[in-house]
Amino acid sequence: MNESNPQVDLKQRTKEFALRIIRLYSALPKSTEAQVIGKQLLRSGTSVGAHYREATRSRSTAEFISKIEGGLQELEETVYWIELLIESEIVPASRLMDLQQEADQLTAILVTCSKNAKKNKQ
Repeated sequence: MNESNPQVDLKQRTKEFALRIIRLYSALPKSTEAQVIGKQLLRSGTSVGAHYREATRSRSTAEFISKIEGGLQELEETVYWIELLIESEIVPASRLMDLQQEADQLTAILVTCSKNAKKNKQ
């Protein structure tokens, strides 16, 4: 990981987030409920990094903002599925606490990226 380049760091961080989501999905019980929620979580949680990478290759500020906000939507959905896993008692809250915290931190970072881009666009 390149600590001197925040863009590379966030690319790596969102990829690591996706890998954690993949490992979580693989470890879920094989019940129908767990698998349905898990597949939704897998889709949204792995999309965050893809949106961020698309944003870094955007051709305009408007496109950058759109991709970042797409990533934010996926993060919000991911948090929802994590909450359902916890509240349905499929996975203990203690096991998902770090993942929830990472989702919250990534949300804060992407919100800042979006706000700064909007401010610079004006």
